[in-house]
Formats: sequence, C-alpha cells, structure tokens
Amino acid sequence: MQLDRLVHFHKAVADPMRIRILVLLANGPLHGQALAGKLGVTPPTITHHMTKLREAGLVKERREKNTIYFYLEESTLRRHAQAIVDMVLQEGRKATGGLREQQEKERALVIQSFFTPDGKLKQIPAQRKKKLIVFEHLLRGLQRNRKYTEQEINEYIKQFHEDCATIRRELIANHYMYRENGVYELNPPEMWAKIESWYGSTPDG
Repeated sequence: MQLDRLVHFHKAVADPMRIRILVLLANGPLHGQALAGKLGVTPPTITHHMTKLREAGLVKERREKNTIYFYLEESTLRRHAQAIVDMVLQEGRKATGGLREQQEKERALVIQSFFTPDGKLKQIPAQRKKKLIVFEHLLRGLQRNRKYTEQEINEYIKQFHEDCATIRRELIANHYMYRENGVYELNPPEMWAKIESWYGSTPDG
C-alpha cells in the first residue's frame, strides 16, 4: 500500500543521525568507519542506522575487497519525497471536493425550504448562514458592472418578496452591493459576507 510505504520511509528518516548520514552520502560514497569518524559515533551505531536506511531503500552498498561502501539512492529519496507531496495534494483535493459537494447540498436544501416552486421567498431566514444563502440566490439575476436605481432594485426584489426595504438594507449591510447617491451596484464576490459555518444546521429555521 502506498501509504504504508510512505510511512515506512518517513520513519526511516525521522532520526537526526540518519539525516546526517544521508547528507554525508550525498557528497559521495563512504564506508562505515569513515561515517563513524565524521559523526563521532561507534561503528555498531552506524550499522544500526544503515540497516534502517537500507530497508527503506535509501542506501545501497558495494564491497571493494574487505571494505563496504555505502551510496545514497538519490532516485529513491526523490521519489518518496515527491510521493508524499502528491498524496497530500491529492487527498486535499478530494477533501475539498467533498466539502464543496456538501455545501451545494446544504445550499439546495435551504433554497428549497425558503422559496416556493415559482421562486417566491417565503420568509427571510433568522439564521445568518441561511440568510446569506438566500441573499446569494436572490442576486443571481443582477448584472455585474451595471448601475441600478433604487426603484429598479425595489422592483427586482419584489419579484421574490414584498419587504424590499429590509432586503435592500441587508444587501448593503452584508456587502453584496454598495450604494452611492441612490445608485446601487454589485460588489465583487470577494467582498460579500462569508458564511461562517456549513455544518450543524437544518434547512428550516
């Protein structure tokens, strides 16, 4: 299993001494005695760490007469390091996709609960999250970069609900629109009020 291999790899390099060994081997092959001398440890200590690194495929060895030289498996190191990056990003995208799907389901439930089949708003939700979902739904028919008079905004809102004054104030207060000299215009979505939580609520209330 990919995850098991990655965990095994990171356990192998989780020891500072093994990291120091790999750093030394990155400059070229060394035998155990040389590694022990450079790191100030005993040869048996080097043997122990080399066993762990060899099991993880991070080093290989070559015998020259009576001396064993250790080499860094650079390709394995790079492959495992990249694999953890790829796995984290892939799982992150899956999580984001699942969250987005959950958000869309909840949004649909709120719209279904607060709008009639012909698109009329039954009531303005009391809960802030649901209120913002409703307002974002209401805004879909307005155009970006177009200026509206207050009368035009009132007429637009009345397609959904009679209390255009309250909804108009809410659109300004939550930064969906800005008003200047009686002229209204949509703000960029980045400025809109954010829905703080997407979980733990029911579609009515």
